[in-house]
Amino acid sequence: MSDLRKIIIDGIQIEVDGAMTLIQACEEAGIEVPRFCYHERLSIAGNCRMCLVEVVGGPPKPAASCAMQVRDLRPGPEGQPPVVKTNSPMVKKAREGVMEFLLINHPLDCPICDQGGECDLQDQAMAYGVDFSRFREPKRAVDDLDLGPLVETHMTRCISCTRCVRFTTEVAGITQMGQTGRGEDSEITSYLNQTLDSNLQGNIIDLCPVGALVSKPYAFTARPWELTKTESIDVMDALGSNIRVDTKGREVMRFLPRNHDGVNEEWISDKTRFVWDGLRRQRLDRPYVRENGKLRPATWPEALAKAGEAIRGAKKLAGLVGDLAPVEAAFALKQLIEGQGGAVECRTDGARLPAGNRSAYVGIVAIEDIDTAKEIILIGTNPREEAPVLNARIRKAWARGATVKRVGPAVDLTYPVEECGAGRKALASVKASEGAIVVVGMGALTEADGAAVLGAAMALSDRLLVLHTAASRVGALDVGAVNDRGMATVQEADVIYNLGADEVEIGEGAFVIYQGSHGDRGAHRADVILPGAAYTEEPGLFVNTEGRPQLALRAGFAPGEAKENWAILRALSAEIGATQAWDSLAQLRQALVKAVPHLKQVDQVIENDWQPVEAGKLGDADFRYAIRDFYLTNPIARASELMAELSRNAKARAQAPLAAE
Repeated sequence: MSDLRKIIIDGIQIEVDGAMTLIQACEEAGIEVPRFCYHERLSIAGNCRMCLVEVVGGPPKPAASCAMQVRDLRPGPEGQPPVVKTNSPMVKKAREGVMEFLLINHPLDCPICDQGGECDLQDQAMAYGVDFSRFREPKRAVDDLDLGPLVETHMTRCISCTRCVRFTTEVAGITQMGQTGRGEDSEITSYLNQTLDSNLQGNIIDLCPVGALVSKPYAFTARPWELTKTESIDVMDALGSNIRVDTKGREVMRFLPRNHDGVNEEWISDKTRFVWDGLRRQRLDRPYVRENGKLRPATWPEALAKAGEAIRGAKKLAGLVGDLAPVEAAFALKQLIEGQGGAVECRTDGARLPAGNRSAYVGIVAIEDIDTAKEIILIGTNPREEAPVLNARIRKAWARGATVKRVGPAVDLTYPVEECGAGRKALASVKASEGAIVVVGMGALTEADGAAVLGAAMALSDRLLVLHTAASRVGALDVGAVNDRGMATVQEADVIYNLGADEVEIGEGAFVIYQGSHGDRGAHRADVILPGAAYTEEPGLFVNTEGRPQLALRAGFAPGEAKENWAILRALSAEIGATQAWDSLAQLRQALVKAVPHLKQVDQVIENDWQPVEAGKLGDADFRYAIRDFYLTNPIARASELMAELSRNAKARAQAPLAAE
């Protein structure tokens, strides 16, 4: 039942829900109120006092608009709507006073501060501050914290807005940060000087309104006005987080989150945020051909001729679609390989996903539906590692009263779960309440009885979400890059075209053509290497784990002689005399949309018809999770020095020695 109230803000009358705070009501009226501590996704602290407004007829002092609800306002003497002013002399004087207090101890670090140019304090001091200071006392200084290799601290700049404390406690679910002391001695600190143990910790860099928390790897490398900003999609997990890629020249300097309420809200995982140094190392920037057991650099015509010759002479031809390939490349590879009588496969981990049944390999639940769920059942998935931002969403549902049940080994998910058992036997005895959301992980579907597990999950509830670990998997399944016998067909092939599948061991004997961006496992096994673009270097479609097609845009160009993935396949098709029917990405997309019409519904969750899979015979083993090392899941992450350090730190933390007493 909505409680609508009329309110007049700066002469504009609007009708809003009585539960709204004044700062939200001002936003509804299109009026900006400055703030430092208030954040719409965190609890209300009300401690920076920058958002002061005047309530007419109320107390003779300004009120904090973030902490007062519309329903708390009194109407006028004749029942007129309450009146709020955000630009009266009282408000102006109050904001100037608050700003003057904030700047008493804030150092004049702007020229050397990484936040310079995109700092809330700078912007608001310009808009609401005064041009002089009455304070002559020396400024206080605070020791910096060591929060680990990701977040650099300059605590003297801190204005105690407590956003970082509220984020780590409420969203990330860790309890290492807090505030100690009172008055001038109060400071934000970490418990017993611990480093942060969360794969969402980088978000506090975005949340910090001053330069107290900045990115350690990015420090002192670029200024915001030097960067070219491109909107794109993340491929480090299958969530499809919306990101912004900032480039300087040809180098990617940083990744930032973009707000998308339906997918990642405004958070991204640390792997998404800090993997950019992996785009610079171990890159394939020219074709290679293997001669006498050794790879040697080659020209494009030479490499294409060698690959074309192998494909034409193949008795059994197979194509593999890797975890980071855009839909266009998967579609072009399928067309090329099947045109030559071969078979393609994208389920490189052996997941038992039925190709034609979208409700079984995607589910019918949107990520957003988790927010309002009353019960969530996790089967064979560890969302904290497989999709940290989705895990934060499940935590939010738990905080709102949802019950979370788990079938699988016990791990810390940052919120309490009801343990149902670790294996298949437990799955057979789980009961789901009406409307429960079932989340099935890849770890549960890659074993021999994966299809039976999927059937049992679909029998539990008709609200299913399949949590993938590979960004390209749903899109490749959509275009039908699968065959009836799965990976068995690939193992029998004598020529394998490997499109960036680096998580697969290819046995001896086969001739391997590898197309990818990094010199990882796939390139080491290859006989011909065709260097492709990484996800920031070509435009591409990616379909996320809920089945939402999203467009990634090109932020830079591939190094050296590396080419866009679809263009390499187009050139190779001409080499083998089966030229593909498109000469540009636009033409390829037209063919793609004609073959798979729902892919043109960009940024929409496509509704799938519910087709339950028959529940077969379950095994009796315990479930195993799909990801063993969160930081090293793909070739770009494995090329990153920072990800290697984070992986080492995580292992050391897991083996921390216990005190003798």
